[in-house]
Amino acid sequence: MQKTGGNDMDFSKLDNRIRNKELFNKVMTAEEASKFIHDEMVIGVSGFTPSGYPKAVPLALAERVKQSGEKMHLALYSGASLGPEVDGAWAEAGIIAKRLPYQTNSKLRNSINEGEVEYLDMHLSHTPQYVSYGILPKVDVAIVEAVAITEEGHIIPTMGVGNTPVFVKQADKVIVEINTAKPLALEGMADIYMLENPPHRKPIPITKPDQRIGTTYIPCGNDKIVGIVITDLQDKTRPLTPVDDISKKISANILKFLEKEVKLGRLPKNLLPIQSGVGSVANAVLYGLCDSDFEDLTCYTEVVQDSMLELLRCKKAKLASTTSISPSPEGLVKFEEEIEFFKDKIILRPQEISNHPEVARRLGVIAMNTALEVDIYGNVNSTHVMGSRMMNGIGGSGDFARNAYLTIFTTASTAKNGNISSIVPMVSHVDHTEHDVMVIVTEQGVADLRGLSPKERALEIINNCVHPDYKPMLLDYYKRAYESAYKHTPHILEEALSWHIKFMKTGSMK
Repeated sequence: MQKTGGNDMDFSKLDNRIRNKELFNKVMTAEEASKFIHDEMVIGVSGFTPSGYPKAVPLALAERVKQSGEKMHLALYSGASLGPEVDGAWAEAGIIAKRLPYQTNSKLRNSINEGEVEYLDMHLSHTPQYVSYGILPKVDVAIVEAVAITEEGHIIPTMGVGNTPVFVKQADKVIVEINTAKPLALEGMADIYMLENPPHRKPIPITKPDQRIGTTYIPCGNDKIVGIVITDLQDKTRPLTPVDDISKKISANILKFLEKEVKLGRLPKNLLPIQSGVGSVANAVLYGLCDSDFEDLTCYTEVVQDSMLELLRCKKAKLASTTSISPSPEGLVKFEEEIEFFKDKIILRPQEISNHPEVARRLGVIAMNTALEVDIYGNVNSTHVMGSRMMNGIGGSGDFARNAYLTIFTTASTAKNGNISSIVPMVSHVDHTEHDVMVIVTEQGVADLRGLSPKERALEIINNCVHPDYKPMLLDYYKRAYESAYKHTPHILEEALSWHIKFMKTGSMK
């Protein structure tokens, strides 16, 4: 036993995790590692959704700031959302001055909406480009969770790659958290391929979802690593949202639509690579595929959750390419028990590749994502409640929506016990314009908007997707708008957002 950083550490049990003996000199406590972080730094952290993110060092930093009262305002870059050990603890400690590109933490969300944190909500495929091009301030310190470090100092990631490769490449200093709770069998799942900046950028050589084009490690080097912290903390993954009756109906509507597309010859029998967002509707659709007649499926997506793992288990799907494996707490335990089964069925890529428009367009992805609200012309709001209050962010939905072979947005037709219609005259915030939205699905039905003019889209959406309580109201709005002077995209501007205003005043759009 050796004493390092105040902790007894049996290095003999770490030989397979830290494969260069000289790196043992850099093993330290989380508290010691946190001292590399100073006020006004830019910090890039590993992970994507609550998966593969560092835990010990962020917690140590939050505690240090709380105890010392020192000034600490950081810009925090990530792949997507992070666990509470980062977003939650740092928001509570007042550490985050700027955050990008995505978050889901309630404490951080409140800080953003109260104006305490500057938030840059970005297409996830744009973030690594902004970093690489020098548009964003450069990363000072990267904090990375790893399964192991190779002899050459390269990093073997755990279950979420995200933007880690570009953060490591740019950072002056890298802190590595070796997580001994993560099985070494994860080694080999990663496929790390990095892009050069224009004019030197080359085509991404992926023509099938199962192609491997990179390395199983993130390039780093021993000299850049300044600290190694040993942890055994599990990801704080989120429990599954129950699949309710509305989600099941939406799922059934999507499956019927896909079956119709196959019969019409617009999709092959095994469909095209599937991209699916998160949440109960996404899970319902994928679970529905398990019980469908579709077989030999593939997935090219950004997050693999329980339902996609089940799709692989039941052998309806043969492969999932992703940037993160983020199951529920129960699903995580089951996944790690069955990791040898999944090892050749999951490819973990950087999000610059998993979400790249070039690859999505080439593969012909079927993109299925969630909307907060949709207007009668097909514009989608994915992020802002009542136009101003940020929920989470656009995430990767835009990366796929604009470039997919088939773009589907789903939403329940109503919210807040029926007091909100999810289909409105005009959305209060636009994330996906009518030009990027092909199909809208609610529990009421399907609106296929492809090849339709604005007026045709409006009637398709109202007649097929709107809840019966709101259908007469929307038809009335549309008919009166059509009587106005300009008839290409008819609107009554005085009334276009009146539904939202009425809800804020009375608690109902009715």
